Amino acid sequence: MTADDSFGRLDDDDYPAYTMGRAAEMLNTTQGFLRAIGEARLITPLRSAGGHRRYSRYQLRIAARARELVDQGTPIEAACRIVILEDQLKEAQRINAQYPGLAPDHSR
Repeated sequence: MTADDSFGRLDDDDYPAYTMGRAAEMLNTTQGFLRAIGEARLITPLRSAGGHRRYSRYQLRIAARARELVDQGTPIEAACRIVILEDQLKEAQRINAQYPGLAPDHSR
């Protein structure tokens, strides 16, 4: 991959563009927090050839939501589970919106 290829992928939400240090700085959190949510399997950062964690914008949004819940007093394991369930619900709603005629009629 050339530098031009990498630059073009910066618009890709799933491109692992951010180092752990930069990700922690952007989220105003610690690298330990990022490790903890990784251990809780909320996000799995990709690894560079040298073994360093790299995060995508999508992963940073997920981490930011977990951080918000932890800051409100939610234990980290519970925060991770909540974020996973929120993400699953959002995906199910997106899929359901694609097939409006298949949704059950609860008005009866």
